[in-house]
Formats: sequence, structure tokens, C-alpha cells
Amino acid sequence: MSVFGKIMDAIIGAAKSAGSLITGTSAQAAEPMAQVDVEKVVSDLAAQKKEKLDWRKSIVDLMKVLDLDSSLKNRQALAQEFGYTGDMNDSAKMNIWLHRQVMNKLAENGGKVPADLKD
Repeated sequence: MSVFGKIMDAIIGAAKSAGSLITGTSAQAAEPMAQVDVEKVVSDLAAQKKEKLDWRKSIVDLMKVLDLDSSLKNRQALAQEFGYTGDMNDSAKMNIWLHRQVMNKLAENGGKVPADLKD
């Protein structure tokens, strides 16, 4: 499974567990995120963590909130999935770009994502 697929699955799974789907029940639909308020689900997960994680700005923290591997190698794999053309060794620039791309892709897949987190 792709890294982005794992991100989507983690958010959808958390939404189902919390009973916070907006409408409908099928995560297998053409738009699997259509029922998910991404901000609410991820904020609720972050509140359960002992560590303060700024998932709204950091791809590393977002992945930690979702209990996913946030290693540089995994983030580089995610960058490759999204067609990143910058220097993958410049993790600061890549991370900023990745966070935006993840939020954009969640929205493109029907997820409810705040406008300030997207392009």
C-alpha cells in the first residue's frame, strides 16, 4: 500500500471508530474520504497523544498522530508518490511541500479539509 493510502486509511479508520463520519458509511466508494471531517478526526487523535504534535503544520507530526512511520525514508517515498522534483535531502522544504500535498490530496478525495491547509 502507498504511504498516502496508509494516511487515508488511518484517518478513515479513526473516523469510523469515533463514529464521526459526516454522512454515509462506505469507505470503499469512489470518494472514500467524502464522509470525513479531516480536521476533527486528526485533532481528536492529536488530543489523545502525550506529546504535543503540530499536525496542522508538520508532516512528521501528522504522521505521528496517525501512528505511521514518519522517518525520512518514508517521507521520501511519499514525496516520490506525489512526484516531488526538489532535493529530497532538503527535508525542510520537502516536508512543507509534502504537508500541503497531503492536505490537497485528502481534499481531492472528498475529505473536508480547512482552506488554510490547502493550496
